[in-house]
Formats: sequence, C-alpha cells, structure tokens
Amino acid sequence: TSGKDAIYETGVDNIGTVSAAMMTFLALRALKSVDLVLNAGTCGGFKRKGAAIGDVFVTSSVANHDRRIAIPGFTEFGVGKLEAVATPNLLKAFTHFKGGICTTSNSLDHTKECDELMLANDASVKDMEAASIAWACKLYSPNTPYLGIKVVTDIVDGDQPTHEEFMKNLGTAAQSLQTALPQVLGHVCGREISDL
Repeated sequence: TSGKDAIYETGVDNIGTVSAAMMTFLALRALKSVDLVLNAGTCGGFKRKGAAIGDVFVTSSVANHDRRIAIPGFTEFGVGKLEAVATPNLLKAFTHFKGGICTTSNSLDHTKECDELMLANDASVKDMEAASIAWACKLYSPNTPYLGIKVVTDIVDGDQPTHEEFMKNLGTAAQSLQTALPQVLGHVCGREISDL
C-alpha cells in the first residue's frame, strides 16, 4: 500500500498516480529482484463491456485518460498505453475472470473528455493507479512483469453518482478480491490455495 497522507495532514490513504508510481519504484529498487508486480485493487467498470459489481478483471494493458496533451508526440505520451508484462500462460490461467484494458486517472469521477478518452482506449475498467504502476515497472526495467487484478465497485457508464456507488459496493468488491487474490497467488506460486 502507499500508506497514509502526512503531507496534507488528512490521514486518508495515499491514492492516485503519484503515490502509486513512487511506492512501486521505491519497492522495486529496495527488492532488487522481483518475479511479479501484482496490482490488486478496486475499479469502476463499464456496462458496455459487460462489467457488474464485484466482477474480477485481469488487465491486459493500461492507459491514461486524464493526461490530455494536444502536442505531437506528447499525445501518445499522455495516453501512455502499456501492455501487461506477464507471460501469456499467466494471462491464460485466469480465463474464469473477465479481462480488458484498465484506464487510469487521478479522479474518482470523470468528465466528458475523460469519457471520450476511455472509449478511445477501449477501456473495460478505470482506476486511479494501474497505469502509473505499470509505468514505474517499465521505468525500473523494461521486462519487469506486471499484472493487474481489479474488482468492480461502480459502473462508470451507469446512472448512479460514482462516490455513492463506490462506498455502497466497496464491501462486495473487497469480498470478491479476497476470493480471487489467493487463486492468483496460488497459480503464480505454483501452490494450491490451501497451501498459501
């Protein structure tokens, strides 16, 4: 985790791209050798992509939807699309979960411009960390294996206010993640769930 906020003295969880990228990069430097960076957490899902509350998604790639830089070359940098750096066998092992692209921003809500970029990114889910964690992995070493496991708390293209739906469904999403994560770790570690 990224700890609690001491900078602004709020005491809330450090969320968003800055703390996620920094925490990931510092952890990679401290550990030196890493088999897999696993980003497990919550996300908003798109009903147009078949997402429902509590669904587990394995991210095939990541992109940003709030870095709008309309200058040649910088547009691509802003979107920052990266493929998941994990073995094909690892991705195939989780076919019982849904899959797709996770798009990232620093806001829980979204604007019209965000909606357009999320559609252009072909996003299945959206969060506030995945693209920055993948970027930090790539910055550390181009071959650092990264995989996202995301659980849906809210429906982005639904009709409920995001913050209300998120809070209402956080417990359901947490239970889905608590069920899915041991399966993922068991596969990665080559052990049965009961051995973990």
